[in-house]
Amino acid sequence: MFARTERLLLRPSWPEDAAELHRAIADEAIVRNLARAPWPYTADDAAQFATQAHDALYPSFLLMLRTHGAPRLIGACGLGNYDGGTELGYWISRPYWGLGFATEASRAVISIAKAIGHKKLIASHFTDNPASGNVLRKLGFQNTGKTSVRHSNGRSAAMTCALYEKALDRAGAEPAIKQRAPMRNIRAQMEGLQAA
Repeated sequence: MFARTERLLLRPSWPEDAAELHRAIADEAIVRNLARAPWPYTADDAAQFATQAHDALYPSFLLMLRTHGAPRLIGACGLGNYDGGTELGYWISRPYWGLGFATEASRAVISIAKAIGHKKLIASHFTDNPASGNVLRKLGFQNTGKTSVRHSNGRSAAMTCALYEKALDRAGAEPAIKQRAPMRNIRAQMEGLQAA
């Protein structure tokens, strides 16, 4: 599954993305705000992520900046199954912080979650990362007023998280996004062009 926003192409990872992914995320300031990514983030970690199986119910996307020159990887955004709920997660490479890319990509993923049939999303941020809370509120997530302790692989420690949720009903529907053909069709077209 693919999606396009004003500035981004959201697409699944491919094995050939590993080196660029490693360059984009191997920054302690990014990884310390993620629950699952280890620190240090190695080339092997990037290769493992880039070659993981794609889950139609919980898709994850690389964010490719498609304006101002050749497309480049600037982050990731997707859905995961966490503690019985569907969780929205994202990260943005440091040179692109504060430019609205997390919000833009997350809006597209929220729309995809609704199309897949998810009824509610959950999200959280470590309490020492208020910028992520700002993104969640812009997306219409409601702070539940609760906190939870969650392990951060990047910090090798348990940290307090603020918890959010968003109902995906008609009233909270996100704007439609442009969906692209399934990955196998795109890859087949690319292979056909390379063979020509």
